[in-house]
Amino acid sequence: MPNARRTWPGRFLTKLIATHKGESNMKTGKQIGAAVLAAALSAALLAGCGTAQSSGSSTASSAAASAASQQAQPGSTSQSDGAYTFTDAVGNTVTVESTERVVATYGSYAETWTLAGGTLVGATQDAIEERGMDLGEEVAIIGTVKEPNLEEIIAADPDFVIMNADTSSQVDMDQALTQAGITHAYYRVDSFEEYLDMLAQLCQFTGRQDLYEQNGLAVKEQIDQIRELVKDEESPTVLLLRAYSTGVKAKGADNMVGYMLEDLGADNMVARHESLLEDINLEEIIAEDPDYIFITTMGSEQQAMDYMAQNVENNPAWQQLTAVQNDRCLTLPKDLFHYKPNARWGESYAYLAKILYPELAGQIG
Repeated sequence: MPNARRTWPGRFLTKLIATHKGESNMKTGKQIGAAVLAAALSAALLAGCGTAQSSGSSTASSAAASAASQQAQPGSTSQSDGAYTFTDAVGNTVTVESTERVVATYGSYAETWTLAGGTLVGATQDAIEERGMDLGEEVAIIGTVKEPNLEEIIAADPDFVIMNADTSSQVDMDQALTQAGITHAYYRVDSFEEYLDMLAQLCQFTGRQDLYEQNGLAVKEQIDQIRELVKDEESPTVLLLRAYSTGVKAKGADNMVGYMLEDLGADNMVARHESLLEDINLEEIIAEDPDYIFITTMGSEQQAMDYMAQNVENNPAWQQLTAVQNDRCLTLPKDLFHYKPNARWGESYAYLAKILYPELAGQIG
């Protein structure tokens, strides 16, 4: 029986309004010394955590922002023609007037910006260490994802800062950046549709419709072909685990890999055993005996797998699972399933589809 399928609209759907303004309204240069300003704003940041407000709007919850926002579509208006106003992933109303000097506080989003044809003046360390981006000496390293450096961001004199809505320390910087007069927006990407929305918006800023087609629509075509190919296949049962150095948890559909598995018609047993989201219960796993077990890792992959080996895989009951006995307990590669795959979303879908539906592997590009 064909699996009931869901098309993901994306939780980050921006409401993008082209608001044309003359060149006289473009951002003026900052005259305040970066070190002095950063010191003052750091105090404001500590005092204002949890009550951050951006200019003209209050920070709302991510869920409320998702419900209220609309999908961004690629456009042909270039940056020099005007400003863009939209609602970001935390509910802030953001107006972007210039993107000549852009800082990204998350490596995946730094890459998305370059895929849209943009250039960077600052990025976090993970852009180099995890994404392998060749930033060059002229691009400032402004800290890490979890600890972006406010002073370094200000010193980079950005027109626009691209930030991660899923990192609390970055959301806590909202008020300080607003007080510094630095335009910034928060993004959240957990599905291909959300990546496509973000790319569409950034390509509007850069005026590069061609790159939206190349790095977005062409990838969508590949994914749509895979979806069409597997849509009538019997749904394999799966267990998705996230392992780290001190624990392991089952995951549902509220994450990147979970989205893809559901989109490909897989039946995640966690939907029937939500208690697994808190504690791994081998009895429930044995009762379901899923066809496949997928493992993603956070932090050190070696330490995560050591924890799995010592605390889960050494249990004789685990070794009796069909997926384990048939070599269908698989650790997924980080570049496709932990970091945002961006222009490689099609590869991520193809990787999973070939495993879930081996009889169709020859037809999956």
